[in-house]
Amino acid sequence: MYFGGAKNPCPAKFFLQRMLHIVQPDRIYRRAATPETPVDMLVIAAHPDDAELACGGVIAQMTAEGKRVAIVECTQGEMGSRGTPAIRREEAAKAAEILNLTERWNLLIPDGNIEASTPNVAKIIAAMRYFRPNILMFPPEFERHHDHENAHRLVRAAYFQSGLSKFEVQLFGENLPPYRPKRLFSYMQTYEFEPNFYVDVSAHFETKLQSYYAHASQVYVPGAAQNQAEPQTLISSPEFLEFLKARARHFGGKIGVEYAEGFTSVEPLGFRSISDLLR
Repeated sequence: MYFGGAKNPCPAKFFLQRMLHIVQPDRIYRRAATPETPVDMLVIAAHPDDAELACGGVIAQMTAEGKRVAIVECTQGEMGSRGTPAIRREEAAKAAEILNLTERWNLLIPDGNIEASTPNVAKIIAAMRYFRPNILMFPPEFERHHDHENAHRLVRAAYFQSGLSKFEVQLFGENLPPYRPKRLFSYMQTYEFEPNFYVDVSAHFETKLQSYYAHASQVYVPGAAQNQAEPQTLISSPEFLEFLKARARHFGGKIGVEYAEGFTSVEPLGFRSISDLLR
């Protein structure tokens, strides 16, 4: 089938050519001079500080065990009531050092406008294909902040398309082959859900807190001078810090430990043998 005149035939397939998506993230932090990929776990978040708040304990636990972990934020948090993108970038780099991350990126998606558009999907796909994680952590489906909910939908859209060879993505000058993470887990932010499982983070809870405090423009830091010139927010209050600690204690109590973090699995969890649970 052709479009156009007989002298200049234009085959229909011309309009169906694959589109190459070129992605250029802001590489905030990189531990090594050469890439340490694949990573064991990739954490995708809407804003700087989301990952530390939600699953900083598990991140600290994995890196302490010698595992490779990367964080990728969608936005710079420029619509936030406190701080600036430049300040938040410095804080994110400091938190990355505390957590001993392999890498930390920002995808530079406009804050307050995270949507599952093709360019945004390509950015998430680039992260999945570059880092090739076994575990992917991302925001829950229902949350207080609409950016968190939209980030959930964006990751779900990207997860499927990341396995399609016809969705072509170029990053750092290289075309990335298709890839889908093996496990998809949602972490908990402000709204609570009934977790599928809990992880004991007692030994790493202080590291989680230190990485959280690194985002000092956003959160309450005990003993530090508080910036009274900027608006107070939910997470800048001492009450929110106590809420965060109390929830970790509550989850820890459910499994007989001091502190725990809760997660839900997008797909059913299965085991090769019931003896896997004897560890």
